[in-house]
Amino acid sequence: MNYKGTIVEESLLDNRLINSFKIKKFHISNAEKPENRWHVYEVEATQTQIDELVTQLKPTGWYTHFWHGDDVIVVFPGRKFEIKHSIQETWKDAITYGESLGIPVEQLNFRVDE
Repeated sequence: MNYKGTIVEESLLDNRLINSFKIKKFHISNAEKPENRWHVYEVEATQTQIDELVTQLKPTGWYTHFWHGDDVIVVFPGRKFEIKHSIQETWKDAITYGESLGIPVEQLNFRVDE
């Protein structure tokens, strides 16, 4: 089963990892200074690829998430959480962990395509 997700290249310890994913879309953020721009990839990923990201995200302020239907996998540096998008109670531990890494709660919204 493949999951959909978004990976920001700047979140990766080694940006070559993006080459192992099936890339569906790509865009660069509109920051004025080139060093502040994000390279954002919409990808398809297998469970194995998602598991690998746990050790490949930079340790400060980054996370990514993937979904298939209502199943969501939230990946932080060193840890992942499996949640149900439709059941917000399942989000609690992932949000708490994300906040402990300094990620603002408003960024921990785990958006999915309907």
